[in-house]
Amino acid sequence: MRFAVLGPLEVIAADGRAVAVPERKVRALLAGLLAHNGRVVPAERLIDGLWGPERPGNPLGALRAKVSQLRRALDEAEPGARTLLATRAPGYLIDADTDAHRFQEALGRLGSVAEPAERAALLAEALAWWRGPAFADFSDLPGEPLVRRAALRLEEQRLTALEAYADARLALGQDAALVGELTDLAAQHPLREGFHSLLMRALYRSGRQADALDVYRAFRGRMRDDLGLDPGPELAALHQAILEHRPALRRPAHVPAPAGGRLPEPLTDLVGRSGALRDLLALPGTARLVTLTGMGGVGKSRLALAAAHRMASGFPDGAHLVELSAVPATLSPQVAEAVATALGLREDQGAGEPGRRIAAALGTRRALLVLDNCEHVVEEVAALAGSLLGAAPGLRIIATSREPLGVAGEIVREVPPLDAESAARLLTLRAADAGHPLTAGDGGVVGVGDGGVVGVGDAEAVAVICRRLDGIPLALELAAARVPALGVRALAERLDDRFRLLSAGRRGGPARQRTLRAAIDWSWDMLTGPERVVLRRLAVQVGGCTLEAAERICAVPMPIPGGTAADAELAAKAQATGNGDELDPADVADLLARLVDRSLVVRSGGRYRLLESVAAYGVERLREAGEYDRVLRWYATYYTQLAECAEAYRTGPARHRWAGRLDAETANVRGALEAAMSLGETGLAGRLTGSLGWYWLQAGRQAQATSLAMR
Repeated sequence: MRFAVLGPLEVIAADGRAVAVPERKVRALLAGLLAHNGRVVPAERLIDGLWGPERPGNPLGALRAKVSQLRRALDEAEPGARTLLATRAPGYLIDADTDAHRFQEALGRLGSVAEPAERAALLAEALAWWRGPAFADFSDLPGEPLVRRAALRLEEQRLTALEAYADARLALGQDAALVGELTDLAAQHPLREGFHSLLMRALYRSGRQADALDVYRAFRGRMRDDLGLDPGPELAALHQAILEHRPALRRPAHVPAPAGGRLPEPLTDLVGRSGALRDLLALPGTARLVTLTGMGGVGKSRLALAAAHRMASGFPDGAHLVELSAVPATLSPQVAEAVATALGLREDQGAGEPGRRIAAALGTRRALLVLDNCEHVVEEVAALAGSLLGAAPGLRIIATSREPLGVAGEIVREVPPLDAESAARLLTLRAADAGHPLTAGDGGVVGVGDGGVVGVGDAEAVAVICRRLDGIPLALELAAARVPALGVRALAERLDDRFRLLSAGRRGGPARQRTLRAAIDWSWDMLTGPERVVLRRLAVQVGGCTLEAAERICAVPMPIPGGTAADAELAAKAQATGNGDELDPADVADLLARLVDRSLVVRSGGRYRLLESVAAYGVERLREAGEYDRVLRWYATYYTQLAECAEAYRTGPARHRWAGRLDAETANVRGALEAAMSLGETGLAGRLTGSLGWYWLQAGRQAQATSLAMR
């Protein structure tokens, strides 16, 4: 069990579930104990912190009651967790794993690290634990006195770490990229000299001496007005050095490539991508821009890096990774700055804006760039890639994006989910890494065992996990992290709640890759309003759908000429309950095509479908929009009308074509019947089952017909 205090208080069970701690004073008690880092907190101090001067009649008894409530909440979430809360004279303690411990542990390793790149990476790791102010939800609640000192101490450590992180990045030559961040930090902490000193250095190195001097003058004015003091000697000395253009302020002559600029070494083996890797390596040299597309978490970055490592020997001027996920979509000029930084270019190397400096620096060199996570800045990446490829004939680019860049000469390769065998192998390897090996069962089937051969049930559970998670590597790795706590059978049974279940397990890497929900959120946030409407409404389809079905179900249905009175009534009901997110059916095809381009909808054999995780996410969004029942009614109505059309052609030459359509829509017909029943539309359900009798008899499905008719 883990506890998070660097932000609102959170308790996380070993399987990643959030643990609810009821009642404000019980939460305050937990926060107060965690604030003391495993030290005993006297009962008297806890009583003062929880009740202040308004003590209950029996304060010690009231405290013991709160302790019992806390122990019960912990034990209900995870049997045995109550022992984390120990009684030690003269009070109580909790000695547990917290994000504050992890943060401080990372800071403690700084003493043995001298290289700026290594220091920057370690400080980034430490700062990633913060989600907001420490003990953020106790500023005005009972228990605040118990956490006040710890919160202040942690906040000071965070600010010091931010200063050290900026200093390390300045040593790496990231001056221009730091100016905006340091400007914000200096504004948030107007009397903190460290941030102002760093901002002055970043501005000076960016060629903005006047701005650096303005920062000093403004800070000196605030100090005198607010405190009656002058800036400290170090800041005054920096001001004088800037006035004199002292050489010590210049960027180091040989700035090393920033951490992550050159290709990082992979931490794990590439699984299930040997064919795709061979395809990339076999592309001719004229394929100068290759874009790997696919949904989030499918492994585009990992495949691109594997290919780049294999190709690197053919590029004497280097292979470089440019990580773009951290570039804000609203600050598109930073795309070129990120590329310049990855190449180790300084601002004094050439004149003009970054794109021109990069092109001039590359010239006739032979270099390889991996532009990773381009989807949110795709327009800017496309423009930069096009200009660089035109100016530098020896340059080759591998890009990863959830949609193509759309540049002339671009070769697009979609990275699909893993096949069943590769997915099972990945789950096996990652579960072993998590301390719970998966072994081969009878017939070579993968299953879970405690050091021996496993039964068929576990092997089947592994197959269920791989199938329901669509073979997406990110989802499988998150699932593997849950295997030690749950086992594969319990894990497979709980995948209906996949977003809560797969909510932890990866602390490294970008935030969008730490949970399954975050990976899909990243794609959702980049969609337009109409694209979101189509995606969430498409989620009710259980067996994929045709373009016609998407147009009818993703847009407000209109009365069908010659339709029944019931159809007209349903159409009127659908229009009357609109929420403003209405689409013209004629627009759905274009919106659907855009979702295919963004790797959120899969098109195969003339049908469109969502991967199960995307569909589950879409249903959540559909409920949030308040239109779940409404769209479900459209869905049931459409397939009822489809079945009635098929019945009308049950004889004659068109019979086989309509029977084939019903074959393809078997899952949706069943889903439509269940939808109608759940909505209480018994008339609609009766129409559907009544029109399918001939088809079921022809297909030899009498038992199914009887079963569904009895519902």
